[in-house]
Amino acid sequence: MIIAILITLFFIILRFTVTLFNFISNPKLHRVGKQYNDRVSVLVPARNEADNILTLLRSIHKQDYMNYEVIILDDESTDDTYAVCSAFAANHPGFKVVKGAKLPDGWIGKNYACHQLAQHADGKYLLFLDADEEVKPGLINSSVHRMHLHQLGLLSLFTNQQMETPGEKAVVPLMHFILLNLLPVRLIYLVKNATVAAASGQFMLFDAAIYHQHQWHNAVKNKVVEDVEIMRLIKAEAYNGEALLANGMISCRMYKSYDEAINGFGKNFLAAFNYSIIGFLIYIVLVIGGPMIVIMTLNLPLIFFMLGLIMLTRTMISLLSDQSAVSNIIMHPLQMLNMLLIAVISIQKYLTKTTVWKGRKI
Repeated sequence: MIIAILITLFFIILRFTVTLFNFISNPKLHRVGKQYNDRVSVLVPARNEADNILTLLRSIHKQDYMNYEVIILDDESTDDTYAVCSAFAANHPGFKVVKGAKLPDGWIGKNYACHQLAQHADGKYLLFLDADEEVKPGLINSSVHRMHLHQLGLLSLFTNQQMETPGEKAVVPLMHFILLNLLPVRLIYLVKNATVAAASGQFMLFDAAIYHQHQWHNAVKNKVVEDVEIMRLIKAEAYNGEALLANGMISCRMYKSYDEAINGFGKNFLAAFNYSIIGFLIYIVLVIGGPMIVIMTLNLPLIFFMLGLIMLTRTMISLLSDQSAVSNIIMHPLQMLNMLLIAVISIQKYLTKTTVWKGRKI
């Protein structure tokens, strides 16, 4: 029991330290006044996104960046995605929509869609966005500045998450929770070793020349968490890669209900741990089981110390990700239970090979 308590406290202190480092280093994309004019190809894979994609297209059109093109690829949608995008493109020069080819064997759908999009692009930079996002003025210019500043092969942003229902708030904050108390984000750029890698497929900005040389999406064509894998490849090839928080310049409502959020996270949580079931379970036990052991001791000073660190950690993560600290602290126990549920679903789907996304088996 004493050993379990010591391990739990060590892990909580370690996670608090990582979060504190992230809070102090403030790894956010900052707005810049200097204006750039490099050609940027904004590339949007879209599968059954008729209800979402106009918000993104309109927000891109309002950007204060001038030299860009927007290409949307309709990835075998069964709804009105192609018609909606075509109607928008007809009235907005610089926007166009193309039909995607049939998904070949051995490819994940999104990876193949991105691979095709790159073949249509002529920009100096390739910016891949998801169809359910909304961008703010300053995003493209500030991102291009970062590419110049650090001579990056890839810049990825962790987008701000929009949450409206209680079910979303009980699940979606887990993404930033895991990221910001496990990984010092600044080290993604500072440490050149490829093992220190993280990225978000919701915003991936590539140096086009490097991308076309290495065909990054082709290199990870069968990977579920292709964003992290590409960042690893970028760094393994001795290019600079960086990941930052979006700082309110791009947001996304990933899921619109509790069930969507649980199933969506269940698709890729295990992949984020490189499919190590043992490693994933150890993390779950330490994060959820460890605090329960401490509470069972009924040692009030120890319990208050642990809860204090957890509350401070959640507060810093919430401030970094522009979320409600009060909400995340209050819902922390429920979020931990949902993390356990997601773990069970993720492992079950992986072992039974029944993961399905956007109507396709992964």
